[in-house]
Amino acid sequence: MLVVLGATPKGKRDLVGFQVGARESAQIWRELLVDVKAKGLRVPSEIAVGDGAMGFWRALDEVLPGARRQRRWANKTANVLSKFP
Repeated sequence: MLVVLGATPKGKRDLVGFQVGARESAQIWRELLVDVKAKGLRVPSEIAVGDGAMGFWRALDEVLPGARRQRRWANKTANVLSKFP
């Protein structure tokens, strides 16, 4: 399940869109991002946050090229800690 969430400056979260598909698939992410853009989403004024799913980042570059990026810290931390004995 792919999910796009939005957040207001006051911290309110909204479900923007969702689609069933493989998270590594750039094509599925592209379809989802094109769909939410067609519904009125503009280039995010702040930032796009995601995990390490490469499909998301490739699709983001194509559909919303002006979006700034931030990888989730929880994923980065888990990746680093997994390398320690």
